[in-house]
Amino acid sequence: MAKVEMTINGRSVSGVVEDRMLLVDFLREERNLTGTHIGCDTSQCGSCVVHVDGKAVKSCTMLAAQAAGSEITTIEGLASDGELHPMQAAFRDNHGLQCGFCTPGMIMTAVDIVNREGADVDEQTIREQLEGNICRCTGYHNIVKSIAAGAKEMGSGMKEAAE
Repeated sequence: MAKVEMTINGRSVSGVVEDRMLLVDFLREERNLTGTHIGCDTSQCGSCVVHVDGKAVKSCTMLAAQAAGSEITTIEGLASDGELHPMQAAFRDNHGLQCGFCTPGMIMTAVDIVNREGADVDEQTIREQLEGNICRCTGYHNIVKSIAAGAKEMGSGMKEAAE
């Protein structure tokens, strides 16, 4: 058993976990953050993507003990003050989801893409960097469209914050 302390969605948390407990299971079972989905348990689908210290990570590939001391952001932590994150709003506005199962991981990956590539990220880059995320419902067209729209909105927010 290992004692873990970390920050999740801006809140300090701690717990005792089995050495083999995955971060995705800690988030869902111990913290009740069920927006992070378990899709394949083999790192293939991307439905479990969260941000660890600002970078997208498939939480089914990381032990909870490995996340000790880290800052974790889940899909529940993107919205603030009752307002959806621009990427969440873009997925809603551009029909970037159908059943919604892959959506949290897609959105978390999309935010990471924009943080790394900038608000002017092109369609080819979006498609290439979504390679580790699987959607079984769509042809990805509206997902890519949503990410491009969300990127522009995130860019607007970044410009406003700088002014």
